[in-house]
Amino acid sequence: QVQLVEAGGGLVQVGGALRLSCATSARNFSKDNMGWFRQASGKVREFVAAISRSGPSADYADSVKGRFTISRDNDKKTLYLQMNSLKPEDTAVYYCAADRSYGSTSSVPDEYDTWGQGTQVTVSS
Repeated sequence: QVQLVEAGGGLVQVGGALRLSCATSARNFSKDNMGWFRQASGKVREFVAAISRSGPSADYADSVKGRFTISRDNDKKTLYLQMNSLKPEDTAVYYCAADRSYGSTSSVPDEYDTWGQGTQVTVSS
């Protein structure tokens, strides 16, 4: 069974940075669109960023544009999320997800087939 394993979360002060990673055992990682989502306590899961199979195309939620960067290394089968200028409202559990359809990247959670267990990011003021 394919697994996605996130790492890199933690506690950071406002304005700080974190880099999340998501490693996978998937044989065909390079064929999957990948995404990052987050869920704050008491709120619904929301889209953060997505990246196309080969990596040149990326989409971001308006709330993170200019601060977060999604990237991938298909040789290492790893997805990344560089988060800069962190704000208290970025506090959430962050999940990576794989979309095995053959379409373009999606911001809709239901479009994703496989999810990681999540990693907590806490931004203190």
